[in-house]
Amino acid sequence: MLTLGSLKPRAVKSTKKDWKNMPKISIAHSPDADDIFMYYAIKFGWTNTGDLELENLPLDIETLNEEALKGTYDATAISFGAYPFIRNDYALLRCAMSFGEGYGPKLVKQKNKQLKKNFKVALSGKYTTNAMLFRIAYPDARCVYMNFLDIEKAVLDGLVDAGVLIHEAILTYSDELEVEREIFEIWQGLAGDMPLPLGGMAIRRSIPLLRAINIENILLDAVRIAVKNKDMLSRMLLERDLIRVDEKKLEKYLSMYANERSEVLSEESIAAIDKLFEIGYNHGIYDKQIRAEDMLIPKEYVDYRFS
Repeated sequence: MLTLGSLKPRAVKSTKKDWKNMPKISIAHSPDADDIFMYYAIKFGWTNTGDLELENLPLDIETLNEEALKGTYDATAISFGAYPFIRNDYALLRCAMSFGEGYGPKLVKQKNKQLKKNFKVALSGKYTTNAMLFRIAYPDARCVYMNFLDIEKAVLDGLVDAGVLIHEAILTYSDELEVEREIFEIWQGLAGDMPLPLGGMAIRRSIPLLRAINIENILLDAVRIAVKNKDMLSRMLLERDLIRVDEKKLEKYLSMYANERSEVLSEESIAAIDKLFEIGYNHGIYDKQIRAEDMLIPKEYVDYRFS
């Protein structure tokens, strides 16, 4: 059986890279702490990128989803809720995933505010996983979409009745707000006792397969190295002011979203993603029910190619 370890990127013969002639690969990710954490093992030169030049672009999650619909970036973070819409152009990667296990995005409102059936809510994007689950649970709500960084203020200022907070905001929101409902609670009601698939990585299908496998291995190594060296990497990110939270909140946030489950998809994780796709299909959101395993890069190709 092919092992991940056997697919590590090949070392560059020369210690000096010829950047002009190296293929440039765009890697788009969100600016939240776990994505930055998982990517910066590459940025700091802790991983071997071989003959590839990786260019990172931090963008908010809905921008990433919308750009994925256009096929803009080579590899990109996406909401799992968005993946069925891009399945023909992007394959799923096995690494850098975020799952909620008893936690996740939060629907918040001003304290003691009573929400009507058709309350106005701010969501982080039409294609996000949390938005999909929210709309299933609250079909009469009036949804507006905005950058996730603006949602808390919109609720505080009364521009909306409620908002779904994501990323670090679930740990840092104002004392003037209270949680109306956990999105994980909605997920549990639909899926049972499974981890909540929030976000993952996808890669353009037009990229040659061997190169795509190499990119996936680089990202797999980056996540493993980041998790293994969490304390050192966290200090470096904090010292360079690359993170929006303090040390204590960063530690908590990474324990939630950048952990062993983030390294490589497990059978349990794949089952949870399949359940999300099934729920979306059954509610008329997707035109076809797909299986996550069928959407992964066929890494066994390396065995066939070089056997």
